[in-house]
Amino acid sequence: MNPGPSVETARISTIAQVRIVTKYAFLNYFRSRRFYVMLTIVLLMSGLLTFAAGYYRPAFFGFGVPTTGNPSLPFYTAWWGNFVLLVTLLSVAFFGGDAISGEFQNKTGYFLVPNPIRRSAVYAGKWFAALIAATTMLAIFALIALGNGVYFFGTSVPYEFAESVLFAWFDLVAVLAFAFMFSSLFKSSAISVLMIVIMLLFVFNIVDTILTAVAGIEPWFSIVYAGSIIPSVLTVPYPTTFTAGQGPFRQTVFVPTIPEGLAILAAYFVVTALVGLYLFEKKEFT
Repeated sequence: MNPGPSVETARISTIAQVRIVTKYAFLNYFRSRRFYVMLTIVLLMSGLLTFAAGYYRPAFFGFGVPTTGNPSLPFYTAWWGNFVLLVTLLSVAFFGGDAISGEFQNKTGYFLVPNPIRRSAVYAGKWFAALIAATTMLAIFALIALGNGVYFFGTSVPYEFAESVLFAWFDLVAVLAFAFMFSSLFKSSAISVLMIVIMLLFVFNIVDTILTAVAGIEPWFSIVYAGSIIPSVLTVPYPTTFTAGQGPFRQTVFVPTIPEGLAILAAYFVVTALVGLYLFEKKEFT
């Protein structure tokens, strides 16, 4: 009597499937036009920032600004702190927005169903491929920022910049899982990408602003609020929640602590990844 495959063999087989899907999904990204369009956007943004910093040397980048700490910190705050979230959003939209919905819209999922491959392996493999592609863009933007910072201010790189880069990657992981959930929800690539951009660029920001300004409630449930630790860590000392204004114009400005921000991002990653996988498992190719 054949005892059948062991649990360990099945586990290794699933890991092998994830690795294969990741490999070919990333190759598809690498060979696609979108990869080089996103790369061009990152290089163009970096080029414009480099030109502005090198030619004009404005106070915006920390030139001539007196500081008691690391003189390069204002530069990294201006370059990285102000633009990294845009790079993250675009990377997620480019590589994660239609990763799953495209399987339904382009009918490519029909070729996967007859094969002995788990849907969870397809989902995880595509997520890892999108993460590698998006991380590549984030790393390029960070390396160009670092190169400019070293050129203008020397090799004394503030450790806050390294922390901000790490937090940006954590944010990318969570936002990509959030994007995959929407990609699994819709069968149209255009709708899934549009919904992701609208949610991350408008909805969360509007809700956060209304709750903070009108109701005085901390938007602890917002992934955008959690991502604010990325620029906040570049401020020394780290900012805390404070109240500004007088009388009826008095308003509380909420700032998440680093543990709070990381906990929110972790929760978004776990919940949206599981919900997205569930939606993909249940959706039929009709």
